[in-house]
Amino acid sequence: MHDASRTPFGFPWTDAPAEELPRNLAAYQWGLRGRVDPAFWAIVFAVHVDGRVVGSQELSAHDFANRRTVNSGSWLTSSAQGRGLGTEIHAALLLFAFDVLGAEWAESSAAAWNERSLAVSRRRGYRDNGVTRVSPRPGEPVDEQRVRLSKGECRRPSWSIAVRGADRALAQLGVSAA
Repeated sequence: MHDASRTPFGFPWTDAPAEELPRNLAAYQWGLRGRVDPAFWAIVFAVHVDGRVVGSQELSAHDFANRRTVNSGSWLTSSAQGRGLGTEIHAALLLFAFDVLGAEWAESSAAAWNERSLAVSRRRGYRDNGVTRVSPRPGEPVDEQRVRLSKGECRRPSWSIAVRGADRALAQLGVSAA
């Protein structure tokens, strides 16, 4: 997924032995499902290509009903990178956040050195929103570039999304339909 000498993530989850990754990923997903409520929620969408999962796109929020702000993060396998999928899945996520959930702002971040990831956000109109310092691996601090996008400045794709049956999920998230 990335060069093993440095991690692009705020938490080094890909450093685990390969045989542990599936179990760790499943435990993370189930942990998110058990904590969903209006104060904090996270939705993780799988990215499928030719019937195979090649990545994920996560959308989360704290106090969404009042803040109307979502955060996002994603990953793609090496074989899926460089094909425009990151840009497309992020566009779909933003359409869902703005048009279905009623978000007013979207925020994200990436390691400051990870220009490919930051380019995906900038293609949609995100603007730099400060730098913070993270240490995904002990003793290896990294600058993390934050980015922010308003609903009105989102560069929308030429296509649209269709969402069916979202009412129950929105109710669990404490979200009134947009």
